[in-house]
Amino acid sequence: MSRYVFKLPDLGEGTVEAEIVGWRVKAGDTVAEDDVLVEVMTEKAAVEVPSPVSGRVVSTTGGPGDMVPVGAELIVLETSAAGAASGPAKPAAATAPAAAAAAPTAPAARVPERTAAPAAASALRAPAHAAPSGANGGSVPEADAVAVRGGRVATSPAIRRRAHEAGVDLRQITGSGPNGRIVSKDLEAYVARRAQPTPLRSAPKAVPAARPKAPAGATEEIKVIGLRRVIAQRMSEAKRTIPHFAYVEELDITELESLRRHLNGKPPAGAAPLTYLPFLALALIRVLRDFPQCNAHYDAERGVIVRYAAVHLGIATQTPDGLKVPVVHDAQELTLWDLAAAMRRVSEAARTNKAKREELTGSTITITSLGKLGGIASTPIINAPEVGIIGVNRAIERPLVIAGAIAIRLTMNLSSSFDHRFVDGYDAAAMIQALKDCLEHPATIFIPG
Repeated sequence: MSRYVFKLPDLGEGTVEAEIVGWRVKAGDTVAEDDVLVEVMTEKAAVEVPSPVSGRVVSTTGGPGDMVPVGAELIVLETSAAGAASGPAKPAAATAPAAAAAAPTAPAARVPERTAAPAAASALRAPAHAAPSGANGGSVPEADAVAVRGGRVATSPAIRRRAHEAGVDLRQITGSGPNGRIVSKDLEAYVARRAQPTPLRSAPKAVPAARPKAPAGATEEIKVIGLRRVIAQRMSEAKRTIPHFAYVEELDITELESLRRHLNGKPPAGAAPLTYLPFLALALIRVLRDFPQCNAHYDAERGVIVRYAAVHLGIATQTPDGLKVPVVHDAQELTLWDLAAAMRRVSEAARTNKAKREELTGSTITITSLGKLGGIASTPIINAPEVGIIGVNRAIERPLVIAGAIAIRLTMNLSSSFDHRFVDGYDAAAMIQALKDCLEHPATIFIPG
């Protein structure tokens, strides 16, 4: 037997450390090669780190919320001589620290200790979205290839994480996917069944027991880790460093609603019904041509404003893991229906943890909406390094005075925030008024110019 010291691999893209979100193993557990050891969070994404060898867990380093530098000891495994013979995966030359390559050799009389040098990012368990393409162009989930080893349940890393959080043993679920693979609906159905009480036969109707009152002064402490920690840091940084100012305007979207209903009556084959968001996005793309200072980043390190000719549209999306901002890149190249499909696709990918890394970065301006919960007005926080964000409030019928007469019209507010260092109040107001004009006369959105 020999000991194998596995260090935190280089996760790529300049990552120097990662936060431990949760261990999947503990001391004494037996693991197979490719079993997930730990989930970590970088500034970019959550990553599942698989075991490079089979063996028994001797010890782990750190707990949820702890930051671990790349190259630091993560876990020690006890392996058989046969398993150790294969050795750790060779790191990419450009990323492997010299210290790892120069690990000291233990004396022959002692149990040899093998050190796993940080591997390239490709050695990690890729998220479900990173699965390779199959021969017929379909997606071949990478989890399928490794899940069957050692009797491991076949499913995706995202579902495995959800099951872990819900306390569900995946071995109790029958998968309906290819080759018995557990898919999202299988887990949801199992959880729903488990939550249902077993009915009593010929028993009197049970009287609901009174819920015990919590002791006065009771508290619950929840450690802020993972994506929630990243969100908290970024929001705090944005509010601390950006002088926000808000601008709210009311829109009469009666004509827009009429056009939306008309277009939804004759959708392209396979297209989902249009919401207001693609119209807003298309109108925003149009008006940004005249207000390039709002489609920009502030590079604080260089002290420069970077204006973009292309519109890379961020779509603030609520997910089970917290707020994410997937991006529709080069949105100005898309038609209304294509834009709607792209927005829907990246939002769904973010919710299901299938978004590619490049789909979660690079936005130049963001749209945020709470749909029917949108309220009357809001003050959205800017998604730094952007300088503006457009918030959509709920649509509601209101009485308006039009040409001296009262009419019932469908209205909606836009709540926008801007970085006052670089966007003057007049320019922000002028841009929102231009956006209002487009949305209240929606035919103008489609006129070339």
